[in-house]
Amino acid sequence: MSALTTDVLVVGSGFGGAIPAYYLAAGGARVTVLERGPRRAAADFTHSMRLGTYNKIVDVIRGDGVTVVAGNCVGGGSVVYFAASLRAPAFVFERRGSLGHRLWPAALTRARLDPWYDRVEEALPVTHTDWPDVSYAGGVLAAACHRTGHTCNPVPVAVDTRVCTNCNWMLSGCRFDAKRSLLLNYLPAAEAHGAVIRALHEVQSITPSHLSAYRYAVTYTVLDPGDYTCTAEAGIIHAKTVVLAAGAIGTPVILQRSALLLGGIPSAVGRYFSGNGDRVSVADIDETKARTLLGLSRPDGSAYQALPIGRPITAATFDYLDATAPEYSRFTLQQIYFPPLTNLLAQAYDATWFGTGKRSMRARWRSWLTLLAMTEDDNEGTFGLPPLTGSFARLAPGLGQGTMSYHPNFRTRQAWSKADIALRTILEKDGLSHVQPWDEDVAGTVTAHPLGSARIGDDPATSALTDTHELHGHPGLFITDGSAVPTSLTVNPSLTIAALAERAVPAIITDTSSTGVPVRGGAPLPTQ
Repeated sequence: MSALTTDVLVVGSGFGGAIPAYYLAAGGARVTVLERGPRRAAADFTHSMRLGTYNKIVDVIRGDGVTVVAGNCVGGGSVVYFAASLRAPAFVFERRGSLGHRLWPAALTRARLDPWYDRVEEALPVTHTDWPDVSYAGGVLAAACHRTGHTCNPVPVAVDTRVCTNCNWMLSGCRFDAKRSLLLNYLPAAEAHGAVIRALHEVQSITPSHLSAYRYAVTYTVLDPGDYTCTAEAGIIHAKTVVLAAGAIGTPVILQRSALLLGGIPSAVGRYFSGNGDRVSVADIDETKARTLLGLSRPDGSAYQALPIGRPITAATFDYLDATAPEYSRFTLQQIYFPPLTNLLAQAYDATWFGTGKRSMRARWRSWLTLLAMTEDDNEGTFGLPPLTGSFARLAPGLGQGTMSYHPNFRTRQAWSKADIALRTILEKDGLSHVQPWDEDVAGTVTAHPLGSARIGDDPATSALTDTHELHGHPGLFITDGSAVPTSLTVNPSLTIAALAERAVPAIITDTSSTGVPVRGGAPLPTQ
């Protein structure tokens, strides 16, 4: 087993890892990044659902009552996400949840996070779209909102719309480099300053280092690129600072496995898991009503029939983000598109997953409008005992069995119910469509926005991290991924995760400097 040293070890190369990696490398520290997935570039991304393509960079991880979709490659979720880039509303930072006290640190408000949002929006950068950028599906949502007295807006995205071809294969990575993933900004900038990115390196544990001047020893295995269940070699890296950003599914598992040798970990690790309150529904649009009620038509003569055309996320209504409304009643309704493989999750009108009703509904799939409600859940998810290796048991390429459990309580279901009612009010008026949530019997709650499994907060009893993202009781061990986000956000989380990582960097630099590493802050934004 080889042993290496570095000043700063970053685990994971998504938003939570790439951002600290850049600033610490640019400030003069020796930085090593370990990424579990492979490295891919634009030319490697395919427009295919063939096994061996997308499922090498995307993992579907099944838990008890929940299924999580997560990126598994250099760049993490930024490579496979749909790039919707929204700031969380101010009321989110004041949420109290069922614990009855403020869940976010007192030092964090929306106003205080805004400067960090500004930096991320400039660095990616984020495009503020207009109606010509909205897909047919987004147009249907907008027209239905207008007809029922609601507003609807184009969604800002981290996409260069001048280059985007609207191919709608964003889950498979962007072969046109139109999506501004971390492969185009923070990561190449980190490497330009000497950071070393090691792909297919899966971290197993973190323990105290026996080397003088180093605080942590991180063990890893190197995965076979052809079969991630096979290990090619193993090694140890000793680091003065560790930034853990393995994602809300991976980070708590690594800490749980390391707990004994670390002398214990906060009890909040592996608790308070949230799926961002995600709730997916399908509206089966009546084409005749789309023409007569909404006045829609396409050049081919159809009224709609355009679910798969255009970028996956283009429009949303924010009418239900009323800061004065009670908790568990606020949400965003967003038009979204998923690969056809997920059509099996659509529920037929008779509330059964199979049968002739389901087959008939699937036959009309081009007339569907898929919708994502992002609500306020109650952080009721937990993690069980960690597997022997990795973040989950890998069952097949792109498919795993995790240890997380998520059984939505009455507060979360209340939030979902309000979102369901709103969707039906907008989309079922005068028979425009029939709205059905995705079936929970098949995969439980499905989310691509896992959060909160090692969250920041002021109360050590209900949070794992300080407000500077340091693990309670473990100096020099920071967590900057989605697991640090204390609550669901009512919007897509990527921009908030990135802004929190930007905000955490000064404290990480100060701490690392205290160990004798000649690292400085103040690096400019990465250039395109």
